[in-house]
Amino acid sequence: MVGGTGGSLGSMTATVDVEELDSPVPELDEPSLDRLIAYWNAANYLTVAQIYLRANPLLREPLRPEHIKPRLLGHWGTSPALNLVYAHLNRLVGLTGQDVLYVAGPGHGGPALVANTYLEGTYSEIYPAVSADTAGLTRLVEQFSTPGGIPSHVSVPTPGSIHEGGELGYALVHAFGAAFDHPDLLVAAVVGDGEAETGPLEGSWKGITFLNPARDGAVLPILNLNQYKIANPTVLGRRSRDQVTAYLAGHGYEVLWVEGSDVRQVHRDFAAALATAHQAIRRLQHAARRPGGTVTDTPVWPMIVLRTPKGWTGPHEVDGVQVEGTFRAHQVPLATVRENPEHLAQLDAWLRSYQPERLFDADGRLAAELAALAPAGDKRLGATSYANGGRRTEPLRLPDWRTHALDIDPLHRGRDSYETTRPLGELLRDVYRDNPTTFRVFSPDELTSNRLGAILEVTDRCLVAPIDPHDDRVSPSGRVMEVLSEHLCQGWLEAYTLTGRHGLFATYEAFAMVSASMLIQHTKWLQEAARLGWREPVPSLNVLLTSTCWRNDHNGFSHQGPGLIDTVVPLSPGVVRVWLPPDANSLLSVADHCLRSRDHVNLLVADKQPHLQYLTAAEADEHAARGGSVWDWAGTETPLGRDPDIVLLGIGDVPTMEILAAAQLLRRFVPSLSVRVVNVIDLMALLRSDLHPHGFSNPMFRALFTDETDVVVGFHGYSRGVHQLLHGRHNPQRFHVRGFIEQGTTTTPFDMLVRNEVSRYHLARLAIEFARTTRPGTDRLVTHCETQLSRHHGYIRDHLEDLPEIRTWTWDDPPPAAEPSA
Repeated sequence: MVGGTGGSLGSMTATVDVEELDSPVPELDEPSLDRLIAYWNAANYLTVAQIYLRANPLLREPLRPEHIKPRLLGHWGTSPALNLVYAHLNRLVGLTGQDVLYVAGPGHGGPALVANTYLEGTYSEIYPAVSADTAGLTRLVEQFSTPGGIPSHVSVPTPGSIHEGGELGYALVHAFGAAFDHPDLLVAAVVGDGEAETGPLEGSWKGITFLNPARDGAVLPILNLNQYKIANPTVLGRRSRDQVTAYLAGHGYEVLWVEGSDVRQVHRDFAAALATAHQAIRRLQHAARRPGGTVTDTPVWPMIVLRTPKGWTGPHEVDGVQVEGTFRAHQVPLATVRENPEHLAQLDAWLRSYQPERLFDADGRLAAELAALAPAGDKRLGATSYANGGRRTEPLRLPDWRTHALDIDPLHRGRDSYETTRPLGELLRDVYRDNPTTFRVFSPDELTSNRLGAILEVTDRCLVAPIDPHDDRVSPSGRVMEVLSEHLCQGWLEAYTLTGRHGLFATYEAFAMVSASMLIQHTKWLQEAARLGWREPVPSLNVLLTSTCWRNDHNGFSHQGPGLIDTVVPLSPGVVRVWLPPDANSLLSVADHCLRSRDHVNLLVADKQPHLQYLTAAEADEHAARGGSVWDWAGTETPLGRDPDIVLLGIGDVPTMEILAAAQLLRRFVPSLSVRVVNVIDLMALLRSDLHPHGFSNPMFRALFTDETDVVVGFHGYSRGVHQLLHGRHNPQRFHVRGFIEQGTTTTPFDMLVRNEVSRYHLARLAIEFARTTRPGTDRLVTHCETQLSRHHGYIRDHLEDLPEIRTWTWDDPPPAAEPSA
């Protein structure tokens, strides 16, 4: 609970009017209840109309088959509860001025949210063609789930939304991400009881252990128990009231119940529950924000359980079979309206039961006394700036990343090893320091493991719970978000950026796949948002993949998987960026770019272990800007002006080192071979420029790879990822890609490369095979490679570590004398 002693609460706080704490939201009187129910009826009516109608939206003429859409899509079952919550939140905002963000977990209730944003006026302001009159109503109903119209979900075109409801499980995690660092915001998150069965939602209840009432907003979960999914009962829907209460109380919530099917009583009870919850939230925040207030334990936050029938107020029976209160109400209760006159009559009766003639005036506008119930301006749930985060975004104050760059001597490249992500941690430390309320890093218990621990010099790990003396940099005021759930880290960051703030999700490469579907959905969201002029650009979603497959030799096969690259590459070219910096300075340059960017999903792949360093800060910056470069210092192109015999291409830190080692072997054994060494840092640059904005132009591609020379590629991920990017390039079959081929175990670092045939010896042999020329020394090189691979196999089993010449190899080794050619 709030009180006692503890650490600093941080600098971002909001005030709570102490006098108003004793002035709860008034009870509903009968006239107010009548108007509220009428407003709810209007939302229910428009919800049904969107699912069924293409014309005659107010039934001003007899309902006929031609007024019905030929294809009926949408979800009715969850919509009445969503409409009820929306109506009551309107009332709360009107009475208190509270900023509210509505997150609709049952995202298939799209027509409900569209109906409500239309009733409050936001929809017509954003989409003038859907005007507040009969013509606009016709457009509203006709566009729903039709070609050229809008999706059936609560999706990107829906005003007030930050949450695509088509993929269940993320409502509550998005709610918490939106509430962090928004002290004046209340996020009302409706959770469906089917959604409550998902893994991400199960983890999301723990969000209150990271919500600090002194600096954050509040999350009000509203669990809607309507007992059914598409075809099956829900788990929580079949639990008793006591069981559900115990379950949620065990997560730390005070549970307020509203249940029943009597319309007037449910509305009265929900109004009372919402008022009680709001008052409890304000008291918690006041206690934490008053002078001397502290947080030493997890506050007990309120939540509401709303148990109502599925498809409430819809047809009770259809063809003699019960629909209301069963799974049959999930989607379209009356499915053959155009063909079945009885169904058409039943739909007509259903629609008229809401008395549309009393809800809308002669011009098709919502009755004035009902329109007055909606808040005004940006206080409307559909107009809130919190759901259009670009309106709230302020650029990060970023230090010059070059102050953290490693000092690289161009005459001695690749000599010194350094943990590549450690300088990034120092940069992020300064970003935290200079942006104390608009930047956070999210990580599954891996911040220091991933060498980002410098951040802890300026902030702690967040935990709003009792702190043990043995904890390491843990406090309620901490701003590093570490929780052992990729779903929560990803979801928190998604909502944090969509509501206008900046951040980074750092995780082990293999386990980023846990939340891969979330990243896909976020990419789709940004892709669609870019087409809507009213949605302002938001900070990019930045994901750092480290502890990568090539250096997780100590953890074994389960930790070895670069699959997220393959997941991301096919997604929207307007959104997706994939960066594989070869060293620390290039990682710093790329990170600076990503933190400044908007509306992108940036995937940064960089291992945390010590690696050789190659580029000066200026070179790294230029290299990142170009997307790829010829590393003249590593090649042996002679004479200038003609194509090399072979091109070696490195993409990723470890494969780049192996490409350089292969180039050194070629220089040693076959000095007359003309070798070009290229590094690509921006993976999407391999695409044609007409397919991706970062794609190399044809002249640039030719300058790097020539037109005909074979290219041996050492790639961080699966080789198919490069092959698909090269499709459509001139003569792509000349690219011979070696990458991860699902060979791994607990072994030595170099053995991982040998097992996957990406070692310097494999790459050098490929170079000889595809150089299309026979030069003195090639046989000796092939023999040397085979001998070394054989030695490696025995040595690691005898000594449990790699060969000395592998462990100590650097690019800066003194150039060896050329091997005899005979």
